[in-house]
Amino acid sequence: MRALAREWHVAGETIGLVPTMGALHAGHMSLVAVARAETSRVVVSIFVNPLQFGAGEDFERYPRPVESDLAMLREARVDAVYMPDQATLYPPDLSTRVQVGGPTETLEGVQRPGHFEGVATVVTKLFWATHADRAYFGQKDAQQVAVVKRLAADLDSGVEVRGCPTIRDADGLAVSSRNAYLSPAERAAALSLSGSLRTAAKMYAAGERDAGRLRARIQEVLAAEPLVRIDYADLVDPSTFRPPGTLAVLAVRIGKTRLIDNHDVSKPFLADRNS
Repeated sequence: MRALAREWHVAGETIGLVPTMGALHAGHMSLVAVARAETSRVVVSIFVNPLQFGAGEDFERYPRPVESDLAMLREARVDAVYMPDQATLYPPDLSTRVQVGGPTETLEGVQRPGHFEGVATVVTKLFWATHADRAYFGQKDAQQVAVVKRLAADLDSGVEVRGCPTIRDADGLAVSSRNAYLSPAERAAALSLSGSLRTAAKMYAAGERDAGRLRARIQEVLAAEPLVRIDYADLVDPSTFRPPGTLAVLAVRIGKTRLIDNHDVSKPFLADRNS
């Protein structure tokens, strides 16, 4: 991978990286499309990263449909797929981890100890392996985007990190590899996530500026769905992930599945903009 990337750079080409854990969906492919438009070479990495899964999380059962993923990437005409095995990225004598402060210290960082250390470590290694000029991440994982931007800037990586819009199904549910875990009833319950965000955006558009009332309304909409258990729901600054701010962020559990979503309530909700 490094040798190929060096050849491209010598030829004056730019490299766009789309890091994934596979189980590709429309959200991933939208990142590929943006990378294709902005860079001359597109690399997609597929690696289910054990360092970002905590004890009792779904590392073992995380979907790994490799052949269908590769078929999608061939159709999209990506220039390279980087699929390192675990021993390549994490040899037995690995003694270095990457820690980022700031935006890792709230919400997902509290709920999932060690998660962002795993993300930062693998992203650093992917940056170096691919010699990326730009890296593309979905805004559904907004806190991850903030962490990776902080990482790229602090380590003088030279990589421009692009957060791209969340892709949603027609009913508003944010696309996610973990949606495959949901039963029909659970998927219906999951619409409360986008429903709560849409409600908060409408309140803001109507003049509501009190973060406490916006937060309370989001929680009410989620709590009205019996299958939903709330991990957190808050309004934060999109760079620091601390209040105050207009980015509504939430994480819930529906059955055995944990879902996250977010939306800047100062802007119209996507489904409303498209209607």
